[in-house]
Amino acid sequence: MASFFDMKVLLQGVDAFTMSLWLSCLLLVLVIVGVRVAFATAIVGFLGLCLFFMQKQGFDRGLSTAAKLVGQIPHSKTTTYALSLIPTFILIGYLAYFAGLTRLLFEAAKRWLGWLPGGLGVATVFSTAGFAAVSGASVATSAVFARIAIPEMLRLDYDRRFAAGVVAAGGTLASLIPPSAILVIYAIIVEQSVGKLLLAGFIPGAVSAVIYGALVVGLATFRKDLGPPVGGFSWKSKFQSLPGTLPILLVVLIIIYSIYFGWATPTEAGSLGAFVVLLIAVYRGMKWSQLRSALMEAAKLTAMIFTMIWGVLIYVRYLGFANLPDVFASWIGALEQPPLVTLLLILLVYVVLGMFMDAIGMLILTLPVAFPAVIALNGGPDVTRESSALGMNAEECAIWFGIIVVKMAELCLITPPIGLNCFVVAGVTKESGAEIPPEDVFRGASPFFIADVVTVGVLIAFPGIVLWLPNLL
Repeated sequence: MASFFDMKVLLQGVDAFTMSLWLSCLLLVLVIVGVRVAFATAIVGFLGLCLFFMQKQGFDRGLSTAAKLVGQIPHSKTTTYALSLIPTFILIGYLAYFAGLTRLLFEAAKRWLGWLPGGLGVATVFSTAGFAAVSGASVATSAVFARIAIPEMLRLDYDRRFAAGVVAAGGTLASLIPPSAILVIYAIIVEQSVGKLLLAGFIPGAVSAVIYGALVVGLATFRKDLGPPVGGFSWKSKFQSLPGTLPILLVVLIIIYSIYFGWATPTEAGSLGAFVVLLIAVYRGMKWSQLRSALMEAAKLTAMIFTMIWGVLIYVRYLGFANLPDVFASWIGALEQPPLVTLLLILLVYVVLGMFMDAIGMLILTLPVAFPAVIALNGGPDVTRESSALGMNAEECAIWFGIIVVKMAELCLITPPIGLNCFVVAGVTKESGAEIPPEDVFRGASPFFIADVVTVGVLIAFPGIVLWLPNLL
């Protein structure tokens, strides 16, 4: 029995890199069979740390070292100052919803854009983009507009699949447009400036919204049955709808300008934005029960995100010991093919993974390996713009890749079988009595996959769209 527990002997000859590959395969299997990303990554990370230290220290000491290390990670990592951005960004969105600001935003968009083919769909896209500017959560955005926009579209005989698909896809814009929780998570994992990444997402998010809107107009033009235009709004009624959008515009300006001019850190800007929305909500007559609901929903979503971060960081710590990211980065850097081809292959992996994982889980699971590989592909951490393969220095490459990969992560929110936004929309419509099944929501959202591919192509071809704002800092 003693020799059985002598892990130094049992694991002799098994190098850490090979072990990490096997454990990574185990992780993918666990995720595919339905184990939550937070728990799957924590289990595999703990198992990997145990095997790594047992190989060097024996069974008892190795197990003790791994347990101590895993026990320290939740506290040491979640006390990171930048992570306090996440609950404030999420809270802003819920407060705006309970204050009725989202309905006012949709009404203004309907009056100004409803005359277009599929006008309510276009209004939904741009109102979700506006709400995304005060909400850091895609799922929350989809849930809010499933309650507001879908009943209005169904009342005007819009196609059910089309209506649900527009809302599900529109919700993904919250991933890019600041304040964005997923961009904060990216910045923390790759150790880049949160402020620069938030600014970098603003123009690409707007471009994505325009492409979505153009897609809706194109579909409704060639298929009249999808949704009729909505007319009859006078110029007076259009201008009367604008004051209702001013609170959201105010919050956006507070966050963007305070970060841009250095008046506040991103965390302070998020807190200030939440405080301003709270004042607006109270002024508009928010009830105590609504405030309690906003706080509870924000706390639930924050707890889910933080739990996922804990689990993934345990796995990331193991990968660091196993040296898998550096080995993979060296392999990518040595490939004899155009860097753009390699980058497209990496992005293709995200498309496949997005079919089985949620956006945040996929991002924080792959970045420890994918990010060093892309930096190596560009020429390394010390490369200059003139000598790089992609025409960017290391920091610019990190910011640009962040926006690209977050846009890719958006795809998994509307692609089966996970497609969290689609399931949320289906759930909300079931509660309201409309009951659009998930498979119909997925079909309605499928054309937006093409729009996202076009957006990614534009951002790859013109990186200046991403880098212009952060380079002004």
